[in-house]
Amino acid sequence: MSQAQAAFSPEQEDFRTYCRQWLLDNPVGPAPAGMPSGPLEITQSEHMAHLQRWQKKAWEAGLIGCDYPVEYGGQGRQHCQEIANEEMSRAGFPFLPNIVGLGMAAPTILHHASEELKRELLPPIFSGEEIWCQGFSEPGAGSDLANVQATAERKGDKWIINGHKVWTSLAHFSRWMILLARTDRSDKYKGLTYFVAPMFADGITISPLVKITGESGFNEVFFENLEIDDRYRLDEVGTGWQVAMTTLLHERGASGLRTPEVIPQDQGDGGTVDARSLIELARTAQGDGGPAAQDPIYRDRLMQLLIRERAKSAHERRAQVPALQDHPQRLALQNKLLNSELVQDSAALALDMTGSTSTLAQGDANAPDGGLWPYAYMNSFGATIAAGTSEIQRNILGERVLGLPRSK
Repeated sequence: MSQAQAAFSPEQEDFRTYCRQWLLDNPVGPAPAGMPSGPLEITQSEHMAHLQRWQKKAWEAGLIGCDYPVEYGGQGRQHCQEIANEEMSRAGFPFLPNIVGLGMAAPTILHHASEELKRELLPPIFSGEEIWCQGFSEPGAGSDLANVQATAERKGDKWIINGHKVWTSLAHFSRWMILLARTDRSDKYKGLTYFVAPMFADGITISPLVKITGESGFNEVFFENLEIDDRYRLDEVGTGWQVAMTTLLHERGASGLRTPEVIPQDQGDGGTVDARSLIELARTAQGDGGPAAQDPIYRDRLMQLLIRERAKSAHERRAQVPALQDHPQRLALQNKLLNSELVQDSAALALDMTGSTSTLAQGDANAPDGGLWPYAYMNSFGATIAAGTSEIQRNILGERVLGLPRSK
């Protein structure tokens, strides 16, 4: 049972009714051809513009920024964003394009920015008018985030930024970046400071990176004497690591503040990566001895995935019961770990069952399920890496939740 199915106040139930009716009365309309599978894959301006129009309309109707204060562009409600999320998802509406802005930048700004910056930056995040990206990862600082080497040198009331960020989703559309930079080399953790950086300023070069799926939502970003005002610093100098933990708690879903989420969209050509789809595939995929569903090895692997999927559903229900949340990070971190690996293992089984036809890409008339499975498998590696690799998630759960000794 989701939170939306639990007991809600009359005001919250009225809000659900309002969301449902507004979504019925305001269809998005046909999307431009060739829409990507998610916000991190947007490369064409017409796709971004279409999604931004939808996000702004939903925000103006009160479905985005629900739990944020009114003075910052929110709706001033309590525990209503999840209601709006679920109703948008139920109605089959498209994903929200400003994934970094909504899920990471907004809560970090709310907790750490000046009053002036909150009023300036938050409303256009909710409306989708200003897209954001995340400047954390570097070639030598991915899982070891504290090893960030991009520098910020103070010059009066300005900061001069130099360095190199990588895997920067949506940088090619972004107006702002949440940026972690080194201001002191004498201390690995206390030498970091957190900024919001204008992507429209001189001194920034953006270079696209092409993934194995052929998409290029990722980018490299190079800073060469980028000059930003000190007022765009979040919190105190040297507290960047603590501010970054606020961002990561929201990126990993382990915060209490509800933020607008990306509305799930089917992967590939209208298909979904779940056990039901795998069962249907097993009935039609032909091996040496007939359908894959008749192979005891495939049947066993499929049953193991069904068990994991049912356990995941039970885990998500548990996450909605406050009395069962014995640690603020455990359930959300587990959920991220379980979901990302379940999708990857499901897609891997599909590739095995479809044999040589698993090499056929999207758009090939002979590709099973329109090429869903190879696309989902290749794309799944991003999910097991982003927001902390699966190995990092297990370390956090072991050390911070279970209290186990550090591995190194």
